[in-house]
Amino acid sequence: MQASPSRGSPKAASQPERSASADRAFDGWCACGAFRYRLTSGPMFVHCCHCRDCQRQAGSAFAINALIETDRIEVLSGEVAPIRMPTDSGRPHDIYRCTACATAMWSDYGGRPALRFVRVATLDDADALPPDVHIFARSKLPWVRLPPDAQVFDVYYDMAKLWPAESLARRRAILGDG
Repeated sequence: MQASPSRGSPKAASQPERSASADRAFDGWCACGAFRYRLTSGPMFVHCCHCRDCQRQAGSAFAINALIETDRIEVLSGEVAPIRMPTDSGRPHDIYRCTACATAMWSDYGGRPALRFVRVATLDDADALPPDVHIFARSKLPWVRLPPDAQVFDVYYDMAKLWPAESLARRRAILGDG
């Protein structure tokens, strides 16, 4: 999809700094505490998604997802099970939920098992991973206010222009050039 910023210019904005969190581990858990996990590194990029699917499935105004390689998620205790969700796009979307309390822990969007979209709010230190971009802002609820310096896109954006080089290399290593 073509990037269509609703404000600001992606070229004028600097690439987000992920290096500060790249070597850091992040622990997380579900609402009941039965499922615990660790991200063994920082994520490649963080999305705040305002699409109707995320709103409906999260029961909230948006979902904040940290994109990370599946092999960088270490399960410490408990289990998750995938639940296939319907999507407006028709592409597969599996949400992995704690088997004890059904908290959404992460997703596999588009049938790419090597890549996970971890729910940032399940991390112990969720404030350490603010969104790099706000996507699908065309369906953002009107009462949600975004920071003036946020990178906001009506639909999606050009990863090559916004992702740090290291994150692009990590993505390419698990998904190829597709």
